[in-house]
Amino acid sequence: MKSKEVQELMLPLTDYAVVSQDANLLEAAMALEEAQDKLPPGRQPHRAVLAIDQSGKIVGKLGHLAFLKALEPKYSSIGDLGALSRVGLSPDFIQSMMENMDLWKDNMTDICRRARSTRVREVMHPVVESVDLHATLSEALHKIIVNQTLSLLVTQHGEVIGILRLSDLYVEVVERIKNCTETT
Repeated sequence: MKSKEVQELMLPLTDYAVVSQDANLLEAAMALEEAQDKLPPGRQPHRAVLAIDQSGKIVGKLGHLAFLKALEPKYSSIGDLGALSRVGLSPDFIQSMMENMDLWKDNMTDICRRARSTRVREVMHPVVESVDLHATLSEALHKIIVNQTLSLLVTQHGEVIGILRLSDLYVEVVERIKNCTETT
């Protein structure tokens, strides 16, 4: 992993879904769908859209989970869902929470209205972590694990030029493992 560099596995921004942070969720979903169609053969599908500000700087990322969560605004009143899941809530408790809060009970018209009125900037996750184009895949993998993120922005001289995705790193590691010869 040390000899291969990030640039060999990253996707350039031109191959990724990028929208204005002022785009609505429907526009983001359409951009993601369009970018999926342009993926090089054998690449994993995209799972997020990158958001840019007015100056063209990447400021956030909107993944599938954040997208779906934004369509049901009652999730914001629950609090930190990640923390709740880590404390080991029972399936019965989670089911009762869904029933008591009437989660996902809105009709499709309301959900569609939210998709058209909710702006990406309102629900995106800010992106701050990046990795240099010439960093090794080992360095990048370490950053992804430590930051528990699905991707890292790739920079060259401080400018974002692409994205390195966990899914592509995973495929690379598995391929290397499959090609190992036992030395015992």
